[in-house]
Amino acid sequence: MTQPSDPRSRVPLTPTDIAFLRRCIDLARESLDAGDEPFGSILVDADGSVVYADRNRVSGGDHTRHPEFEIARWAAGNIEPARRGEAVVYTSGEHCPMCAAAHAWVGLGRIVYVASGRQLADWRAGWGLPDAPVAALSINEVAPGIGVTGPVPELADDVRALHAAFAGVES
Repeated sequence: MTQPSDPRSRVPLTPTDIAFLRRCIDLARESLDAGDEPFGSILVDADGSVVYADRNRVSGGDHTRHPEFEIARWAAGNIEPARRGEAVVYTSGEHCPMCAAAHAWVGLGRIVYVASGRQLADWRAGWGLPDAPVAALSINEVAPGIGVTGPVPELADDVRALHAAFAGVES
């Protein structure tokens, strides 16, 4: 399923896209294993090379240490502005509003994600957990000019299981 409001979200996923998303899930698992919230993201340049990868690092108290935000910071200092729009961010979870804004301000290209912010909010509600402190807005509600593909149903159960493990509930 994709976000129907943006025609760019209808870009079909390739086996390479799926492989990059699986890498993001592996990074999310690394994050969980380190005691952090399970999110992982990679930045792929126009040549198809992974140029940056990170996982969530908010457990130290700085809740801006999302991998998507770190990607935007890294890209701003390491990729020429003219080339940023050719890069693709793959991520286990849809960008939060903070990360979507950073992505747009830096001028990065397409985003491909496994699970949406709405899915995560619904999972959390179903597990009886409190709402996140930030609304689960879609990327295009925050940054309407970004091409977005997601969620990816065939991988969503893997992400759901990681979040359930972090929350200490049965998935």
